[in-house]
Amino acid sequence: MGCARVVDATGQVLSPCDEEKALRLVAEGRATLLSEQPLTIQLHRTISLPERSEEKDPLAGQRLLLHICCAPCATYTVGRFREAGVEVTGHWFNPNIHPFREHELRREALAGYASTIALPMIWEPGYEMPEFLWQVVGRECFRQRCALCYRLRLERTAIVAAREGFTLFSTTLLISPYQDLDAIVRIGEELAQRHGVAFWGENLRRGYAEHHRLAREAGLYRQHYCGCIYSEWEALDRQATTHRRGAADETADTSRSEEGV
Repeated sequence: MGCARVVDATGQVLSPCDEEKALRLVAEGRATLLSEQPLTIQLHRTISLPERSEEKDPLAGQRLLLHICCAPCATYTVGRFREAGVEVTGHWFNPNIHPFREHELRREALAGYASTIALPMIWEPGYEMPEFLWQVVGRECFRQRCALCYRLRLERTAIVAAREGFTLFSTTLLISPYQDLDAIVRIGEELAQRHGVAFWGENLRRGYAEHHRLAREAGLYRQHYCGCIYSEWEALDRQATTHRRGAADETADTSRSEEGV
């Protein structure tokens, strides 16, 4: 015995039933035969079906504190989170950026961009570059210093996120193919455990090309090195002793451009 198509009095398609049951409903006057091939019946009553709920983005409704390394990297990243229904607040803490003039150029560019997209910001006061240098002294090589830099910046963001009642923290560094994504996620999750606020470690590199376009359209200041004095040196001198030596298996190079950071 095959299956019969079933619709209710309004024409709403219901789950099929076996042909024997369908014919019995017709014989009992509870349904009308609409077609024999394929066997289709229409019930004489309306059936209320439960509404189908669309799959909800797990980020929807979350309050996110987003560490922002620069305005260009905020373009795609903030948009992605907002589209998911996230309440995003930016966080500025980048003591690695050298010299001070560069730090201020990037901070001012972000302030201008944040105002145009109505992005709330939490600004860490001052310039804590000496703390960054103390962290990396003796460990200035590429990748080694980068992990220390990630930790310094992300820990401050985690502390602020926990203090201010955010449900998540993350970073725009996740958009860059020139950063160590695995290290960022590992450090972020470790800090999440320490400070009691979840870390969102999504790979955002699919938006890397888009963020360049958005930055150009917005006329944002776009820098040419990651931020620290070592990355500036490496961007200008391929023989810099802090370069990628000893990391031949790595495919990324943070010294190329902070646009991609």
